[in-house]
Amino acid sequence: MCNQTEYKNKKVLILGLAVSGYSAAKVLRELGAHVTVNDYKDIDTSDEAKDLRSMGITVVSGGHPLSLLDQEIDLLVKNPGIPYSNPLLKEAVKRDIPIITDVEVAYTISPSSLVAITGTNGKTTTTKMIESLLESEAGDGHIYSVGNIGTPSTTVALHSKPEDTLVMEVSSFQLMGTRTFRPNIAVITNIHSAHLDYHGSREEYVGAKMAITKNQQAEDYLIYNHDQLELTNLVLSASEAQLIPFSRKTRLEKGVYLDDGIIYFNDEKIMDSSNIVLPGKHNLENALAAIAVAKLYRISNQAIEKVLSHFHGVPHRMQFVDEISERRFYNDSKATNSLATINALEGFKEKVILLAGGLDREDDLDNLIPSFRNHVKALFTFGETKSKLLEVGKKAGISEQAAFETLSEAVYKAFEISDEKDVILLSPSCASWDAYANFEARGQDYIDTISKIKVNDEKGE
Repeated sequence: MCNQTEYKNKKVLILGLAVSGYSAAKVLRELGAHVTVNDYKDIDTSDEAKDLRSMGITVVSGGHPLSLLDQEIDLLVKNPGIPYSNPLLKEAVKRDIPIITDVEVAYTISPSSLVAITGTNGKTTTTKMIESLLESEAGDGHIYSVGNIGTPSTTVALHSKPEDTLVMEVSSFQLMGTRTFRPNIAVITNIHSAHLDYHGSREEYVGAKMAITKNQQAEDYLIYNHDQLELTNLVLSASEAQLIPFSRKTRLEKGVYLDDGIIYFNDEKIMDSSNIVLPGKHNLENALAAIAVAKLYRISNQAIEKVLSHFHGVPHRMQFVDEISERRFYNDSKATNSLATINALEGFKEKVILLAGGLDREDDLDNLIPSFRNHVKALFTFGETKSKLLEVGKKAGISEQAAFETLSEAVYKAFEISDEKDVILLSPSCASWDAYANFEARGQDYIDTISKIKVNDEKGE
């Protein structure tokens, strides 16, 4: 879709600045909209506020006054993280003001083809795999990874070209704010329970994820995880797109599947799965989904194998950090739920020293018990959930465990008790917001602590 005149002279309220709001405000102003930005925090003296005002954008901060809606607002673009229980949003609903997120704006103004990826886990890794695969034989067009992955989609969408491709990671929060959003290719990596504190129910969460395909038509494609019966039933009943399943467990008549260690697309051999360098069954599933996209783009099998045999992941997602005195450190700070940690643990053949903890969302973490029992030799916890996770460790029979106030303290303790050949893994199972701005900041704290340990180790301290 490409309708860059849709927002001209419209009165648009951006709710929540952050990176996505800042980008959307500037893009909409460039498209001729009358833009007001509102943030709950006091941002009046920030560089971003000054920049926006210099463009003729109104900035209101220090609260969410309902009076903002009295300006005959045509459209509200909200930060994905702001829940719909927010009083201003509830009032906007009463007044029939359309509420969207920035990915909807990006879709409406971009002429490029769109590959959109969602799922409870694996979104970012799959997005980056797809980006790398498409870049390997891109031709004249540019490949851009945007959306929930970090780069705001509106930043790229406005100036993208028809020959370009946007590879967009989209969260359930973003998808709830879509109306016409229609990817040429949609990918659903998996669906499990998550973000129920935001959505209120699993039904709403699943419905938000399925919004990725709600506007797709017969010429579009939906790639999905066939190994999940619930997801299979959902796409069969909800999608008008051409369905391409992927499976790690079952040989398929159509789609991408693993059979005796070989990856196939339909009946065509693609590559040996052992050449995929990222560890773990979950990363194999991510690769299967990415291969499906690559084959739709006619990427050669040689290019696919070359990319996936050199793809070492992305920061904070099963990222190898360093080796110190034959101890290997891995950073999986993006693991903000228990399933992500289970997947991470199952990616190692040896038992690991696990660092876990973070924001307490009142989740039941007992589903970690089997993985803790089978894959964890020592457990060191931190953050709001430190005591809760120790109880899980106790139930799993882990004898070497302790709680710490900070992640850094836990890292030092893990190194202190470790042996040669040990793996020390940060995979928190929890969100980061009890102590950090985001999971990236938490992962960077881990990396920085490892750097200090390395310096001290080299000094013999």
